[in-house]
Amino acid sequence: MIQPMSTLFLRTLRQDPVDAEVPSHRLLVRAGYIRRVAAGIYTLLPLGKRVVDRVAAVVRAEMDAIGGQEILLPALLPREPYEQTGRWTDYGPELFRLTDRRGGDYLLGPTHEEMMTLLVKGEYSSYRDLPLVIYQVQTKYRDEPRPRSGIIRGREFIMKDSYSFTADDAGLDRAYADHRQAYQRIFTRLGLDYRIVTAMSGAMGGSRSEEFLAPTPIGEDTFVTCAVCGYAANEEVAEVMVPPRAAAGQPPEAAGGPGGHPPVTRVATPDAPNVEPLVAHLMAAGIPLTAGDVLKTLLFRLDTGPVAGPADQIAAVLVPGDREVDPDRLATLVAPRRATLLAEPDFAARPELVRGYVGPVGLGALGIPVFADVRVSPATAWVTGANEPGHHALNVVVGRDFTPERVARLSAVAVGDPCPVCGSPLALDRAIEIGHIFQLGRKYTDTFGFDVTGPDGAPQRVTMGSYGVGISRAVAAIAEQNHDDAGLVWPAAVAPYDVHVVPVGRKDEVRAAAADIAARADAAGLAVLLDDRGVAAGVAFADADLIGVPTIVIVGRALADGEVEIHDRTTGHRDRVALADVITRVTPADGTARVAPVGAAGSAAGRA
Repeated sequence: MIQPMSTLFLRTLRQDPVDAEVPSHRLLVRAGYIRRVAAGIYTLLPLGKRVVDRVAAVVRAEMDAIGGQEILLPALLPREPYEQTGRWTDYGPELFRLTDRRGGDYLLGPTHEEMMTLLVKGEYSSYRDLPLVIYQVQTKYRDEPRPRSGIIRGREFIMKDSYSFTADDAGLDRAYADHRQAYQRIFTRLGLDYRIVTAMSGAMGGSRSEEFLAPTPIGEDTFVTCAVCGYAANEEVAEVMVPPRAAAGQPPEAAGGPGGHPPVTRVATPDAPNVEPLVAHLMAAGIPLTAGDVLKTLLFRLDTGPVAGPADQIAAVLVPGDREVDPDRLATLVAPRRATLLAEPDFAARPELVRGYVGPVGLGALGIPVFADVRVSPATAWVTGANEPGHHALNVVVGRDFTPERVARLSAVAVGDPCPVCGSPLALDRAIEIGHIFQLGRKYTDTFGFDVTGPDGAPQRVTMGSYGVGISRAVAAIAEQNHDDAGLVWPAAVAPYDVHVVPVGRKDEVRAAAADIAARADAAGLAVLLDDRGVAAGVAFADADLIGVPTIVIVGRALADGEVEIHDRTTGHRDRVALADVITRVTPADGTARVAPVGAAGSAAGRA
C-alpha cells in the first residue's frame, strides 16, 4: 500500500505537550500517533493504530504457533462471577463499577479469568477436550489512581490475555513453558530489550508467576538482579540475605539472647520525632549508633475492605530506621484490607499514640497488632519511641520487651543488599512491565466447580494458567527504548510503514521519481509512506525523523546522477544508491515482509 501524506490524518507538533513526562509520551503525541482524551485515556490516530496492529499481529502469530485459538469476550461484565471469586472487592477502587437502568451491577473487565472459566465449563466436559489455549486481544479497564506517562499507565489499554485449561499440573507446566517461550519470541521480534523476573501474583492468585520487563529509567516497576548468579525478581517479591546484627554500642556476642542486653532506658530526645534528628541528638549525647539501629514504628489504618470505609483497626509496622516500608509487601500482608498511614485526625482521636514517638512496647495492650520486618529478628536490641512526648527508649529487645504478632518481609530492597542465592551485592533497575504469566492452578475452577470426566470416569478438576501481554504498553516501551533527539526510531517489525519516501524540491522529475519508487516498493509488498505535500525540505526531514519509519528514501539532488539517498534511522547511516537498486536495498534479502518468521529464536536480551 501507498499512503500519501497529503491525505493522512496527521498533524505533527513542534513543541512538547505540557503534560508529557517521559520520552515515549512526548514523541508519540508530537509525531501524531496518539491524542489525549482524558487522564489515562488516549485516541489512537492512524499511525498509532498501525503500530498497535503490527504489535498485535506478532503476538497473534506466536499465540497461534503454540495452538492458541482467538475469541473475543465482552468488556461489560456482570458482577456475580467476580463476586464469587472475591475480586469484586479485591480489585478495590481500581475496578470500574456501574449500574444499569434495572439496578444490576456490572464492571468493565480488567481481566477475564472468571468469564473464560465459565465459558469453557459450559462447552467442555471430558479430559479428551483438553488441553486448550484460548486468547483474546481486547481493551481492558482499570481506574488507575495515578494515570501517567501516556499509554504506559492508562485507565483504558489494549491487552492480549490467554488462558490454558489442562487436566493436571503436568499439563499446566507444559502450557506455562509454551507461553514463556512464545513471549520470548514475541519480545525479541518486537525489538525489545527485556528481562524475565520472579513476580507477585496479586489479585490474580496462583502458585507461580513471572514478569517480562523492558528496562528503562522511566519505568514504574523496580526489579533486582545479581550479576554473579543471575538471580532476578520484581522488588515486590525479591529476597535478600539478612545478616545478623548487634545492638548499637555492643559487641556482636552480646546479641546472643535477651539476657545479653541491658534493661530498657528512657532518654529525653526533644525535637527528634524522625530518625535523622534522633541519631544526631544521641550521637551528640555520646551514644554511638546509626539509622540502622533505630526501629521505626509506623502506624497504619486497616480499612474494613478494599473500598474506602471506616477503619476497624490500627496496626504498627516495624522496619529499621535506614529502611522504608514496601507498600506492595504490606498490602499483601494485610489483604484484602487496605493499609493507609495514620493522619493527624487519627492521632487526635487517639491521644495515647504520640506522633513521632510511638514505640512497639505496650501496643498490644492497646489492641494494636505489631507487624515486624524480618530484619527485626528475635533477641536484637533497638532504639524505639518511648510512647511519651520527647522521649525514646534504648535497649528495646525483640522477644523480651515486645513480641511481634507477624514477621514478614516488609522493607524495600536497597542497592547492595546481599543476594539471597550467593550473597553478592544486588542491583536495582527500573522497567516497564510488558508481560506477565501466571500458574493459576485451581483457584477459579474450584470456585466455579469446573470438572471434566477423567480417564477412569471420575470427576477431575481442571487446572488453569493465565498469560498477559500489554500491547499498547509494549508500544510505549518500544518507543522508550528506540528514540533519539530527533524523534522515534521504530524497529522494522512494528514501524507503521516499511519505507518513507521523501522528495526534496518541487521539480516534476523529483516528484515523478518519488512516485515511481513508491509504486515499485508497493509492488514488492512493502507499506510506503509518501511525502507528497510539497513542503520545505527542512519540514519534510524533521517530520520523517520524528515519525520514525526506519528506512527513509530521499529523492533530491542525487537524482541528477541517477541515484537517491537512503537514510537508515536505526544506525544513522546514509548511502547513495542507484535508482534501479532502491527496491532491492529496502527489501529483505528473502523478499518477504520485514517481520521475522514465526518461531524465530529468542535473543540473549531476554535472559531469565
